[in-house]
Amino acid sequence: MQSDYNALCGILCDEEVMRAAYESAFNLEEAQNWLNRHLKRYEEYGFGLWAVVLKETNEMIGQCGLTMQGWREKEILEIGFLFQKAYWHKGYASEAAIACKEYAFSVLNANRVYSIIRDTNIAAQKVAVRNGMNIIDKDTKNFRNINMEFYLYSVERTK
Repeated sequence: MQSDYNALCGILCDEEVMRAAYESAFNLEEAQNWLNRHLKRYEEYGFGLWAVVLKETNEMIGQCGLTMQGWREKEILEIGFLFQKAYWHKGYASEAAIACKEYAFSVLNANRVYSIIRDTNIAAQKVAVRNGMNIIDKDTKNFRNINMEFYLYSVERTK
């Protein structure tokens, strides 16, 4: 939601947070474009990234959700997440990612979900493993004229 913009900027415009995912922080225009893109995805698919909010304070501490992403010429259902640095290594990403997987399988009736994670983002890779995922592919993607290696993690729904 547009009302989440300021809190979202606290994540997307944070150099250390964004270095883990995209090599550098977004500026304010890029953050707005990110939000607009995800709002459109939500309209198109009926799902997207959700704000992760602390129950005790109602503070937005991150985002996690399901988005359709391109990987080697096909669209895949990805679990993605970004959190404020103050909330890293506290289990929030794992809890949210597992909930997204369960939503994808039980509500969206997906047979498989994926996570696209930079090869240098060890913490996010550990979240994927805790979510039952394994690496099934690796690819180089270009972002802001920088080639970055990404792993494709995946887990299949059990019958």
